[in-house]
Amino acid sequence: MQRAEVGAPASQPISLSMIFLAALVIHAPLLLMKLPLKSYDANFHIFFASHYLRSWFDPWNPKWYAGFSQTTYPPLPQQWLALISRVVGLDMAYMAVQFAGILLLALGVYRFSLLWVDRRAASFAALASVFLGSECFLVYSAGQLSTTFAAPLYLNALPYLFQWVRHSNWRAFFNGGVLLVAASAAHHATLLFGSLLFALPVLALASLDRADGERISGSALVVRTGSMALLVGIAIAVVLLPFWIALIHYPVTQTPIPHPSRANYILSPQWGLNYFVVPYGALILALPFVVWKGSSITRLRPLLLGFWLAFLLGLGGTTPVGRLVLGRAFEVLTMERFSYWATLLAMPFVGLLAAELIDRFRTRAVIGLTMAAAMTYGLSVAWATYRPADAEEFKVDSVASWLNRDGHDKYRYVTLGFGNKISRLAVLTDASSVDGEWNSGRMLPELTQHGAGALTSSKYFGKAGIDALNAILHHADRYGLKWVFLRDPYYEPLLVFAGWRKVDDLEDKTITVWSKEDVPPATPVNAPQIPPHWQGLMWGTLPICSSILALLLALVPDKRWEKRRVVQPSPAHEDLMLGRLIS
Repeated sequence: MQRAEVGAPASQPISLSMIFLAALVIHAPLLLMKLPLKSYDANFHIFFASHYLRSWFDPWNPKWYAGFSQTTYPPLPQQWLALISRVVGLDMAYMAVQFAGILLLALGVYRFSLLWVDRRAASFAALASVFLGSECFLVYSAGQLSTTFAAPLYLNALPYLFQWVRHSNWRAFFNGGVLLVAASAAHHATLLFGSLLFALPVLALASLDRADGERISGSALVVRTGSMALLVGIAIAVVLLPFWIALIHYPVTQTPIPHPSRANYILSPQWGLNYFVVPYGALILALPFVVWKGSSITRLRPLLLGFWLAFLLGLGGTTPVGRLVLGRAFEVLTMERFSYWATLLAMPFVGLLAAELIDRFRTRAVIGLTMAAAMTYGLSVAWATYRPADAEEFKVDSVASWLNRDGHDKYRYVTLGFGNKISRLAVLTDASSVDGEWNSGRMLPELTQHGAGALTSSKYFGKAGIDALNAILHHADRYGLKWVFLRDPYYEPLLVFAGWRKVDDLEDKTITVWSKEDVPPATPVNAPQIPPHWQGLMWGTLPICSSILALLLALVPDKRWEKRRVVQPSPAHEDLMLGRLIS
């Protein structure tokens, strides 16, 4: 049951079918053009999906870092990608899963907003999510499929959480629990950090809300919250058991890798533009309204506090809040996800603002809001187009073909100057590499001891990157590393000094193949880390089954979401303010 409306709405809300149609019109053309393939992490997710496509119940992936376990990364979006790819191929399956996340976001924002505002404002909030700059940034520039898939599931789960805590609704308990488990199987960072930012304001609202009678007692709030946390926590622990085992046995203790999202955006305005202006867009203009309305109405203050904390964390190193709140996790996480969560928490306020402006200024407000939404969406898409994360226009097919013939795949390889194309290459070849793009999955000491990312981009990490590359090249015999594919002449002196020689040319001599003599064929080096068979069975069944159950039980359209009881305003000053705000 949702919060009751105060007074009759001035006009009808936008239907969900129209909002979904807007999402189709706005995003489908870009997805059909495969624009997200130029994003930073798109090929990373496709690579993970390609492994599930070949070996669904075997989470051990031999293609990166001389072998690593994919249980270190929750599998749900990649598993759906693998399933859909059997019909449309990996690239289009990626687009389909991203589009599903966009639709789930619109539905989730609508349901979440109904906790705070009336149906009309909630429908405006859901429509605004279609144009949301942070969503476009993550889809078309960052390529964070897991983040954009998990957050909508949490938004859809939170109304059920409210119903359980506020009204002890057992059906809501089950539906909300199923959605929370599915969301946890989609992304670990959203589970560990984002879920609290979303859930705590809702729990505070359950305590404050008087729309359906008296406040809930403190003991009932604690018992119901604790029971859901306990039972859902057990379910999440079981579904993601291989992940927790891998995390306990092999915690992330490697040297932190620098990331521009942790920069001071004032001292580094180029990163402020990338991680603040582009994701927020016209929402920046609404920030005074968010603070004013959120602070003036008691019932909305929990939402404001959740937004404000996520907002400050999303500013990276611009303020000390990130380091103080997150501790060492600040050096591991990327901060753009917090900006994304902050914009989602701001959506009910955006819906209220849109309703007030349209009531007051009518056509002029509609035109202005349309322009603001278009500019926000356009800025994010234009930024992704003109500053793509994967700007290198070259093919790796010839490299994959070279590795797949004449027994070359018996040895490991590394690329230099390939950027994000290393994930695409790994999809196309059967050979194994000592490099990769999933930093938490690597265990080779030459990589974990240096604060650098992928070896293929070593020079961009300064001395740490060159040291890591040097260590790997000098230990080629240990890892069966015989091939280096060079696309950047910068590394040639390093290869010559380490005893490598050029043996072939590819792609009109833009890529050279280097080799080292007397390197033995590759053998397993991380065998103790290989998950046992029972973990593979769990990994291949429980996460995907949790999402299917959520789809059948909790995401099916329910007419009761549209039923709203109209009550008269309370004479209390606070309720009068709320009535004026949303009537």
